[in-house]
Amino acid sequence: MRELILVRHGESVGNIAATEAERAGREELELETRDADTPLSPLGERQATAFGSWLRDHDADGPDVVWCSPYLRAVHTATIALREAGSELALRPDERLRDRELGILDRLTTAGVDARYPSESVRRRLLGKFYYRPPGGESWADLVLRVRAFLSDLDRAQDGPRVLVVAHDAVIMSIRYVCEALSERDVLELARHDPVRNAAVTRLVRDGRGWRALVVNDDDHLARRSTPATEHAGDSDALPH
Repeated sequence: MRELILVRHGESVGNIAATEAERAGREELELETRDADTPLSPLGERQATAFGSWLRDHDADGPDVVWCSPYLRAVHTATIALREAGSELALRPDERLRDRELGILDRLTTAGVDARYPSESVRRRLLGKFYYRPPGGESWADLVLRVRAFLSDLDRAQDGPRVLVVAHDAVIMSIRYVCEALSERDVLELARHDPVRNAAVTRLVRDGRGWRALVVNDDDHLARRSTPATEHAGDSDALPH
């Protein structure tokens, strides 16, 4: 494996619900599906189609194999994109690419966590975002462990030098953390100041010196298809990423 093409799913219904709940000051998201079954929004489907045009335009240096999170929003993004590109590559889901588990904080806004679990708010501030694990959920460090296992298996699989991964912003940040040997401070600064945009492309390449980022958060393909870009940061532990 010498190149990773990392793409966040298109805008989801959960992204919209989380943003609206935060803006309204509500304690909980108005969402009918479980996180794994949350679909793309209509705009998210357009973003996935625009990414498909990127794949078609990059046929010569595009992926040899496609992996994705098993969550519906990621599977739909990859499926729509591959269809738009006219690609016959098989889609390979892997549960290690699923979004970070939020445990008892799932579906809660920041205000909801403060109101219902004030001791968890205190504990999170003490431990920091990278190491804080909500009860029943995962820390970013936990997510990194499964990302390391996934990347190790990819290197042994010999499926092709270029690998496309369609997943979630925290997963993409964790892959960069592992491949680029980032520190806790590095990856949290990236998450804070340059969150992964929906359907944006990040390309990591590996040479004799290790991995480096060739392209980060590129969503020019959206503009070329007159498709609005969206940035749902997912920076709070209470929101879907």
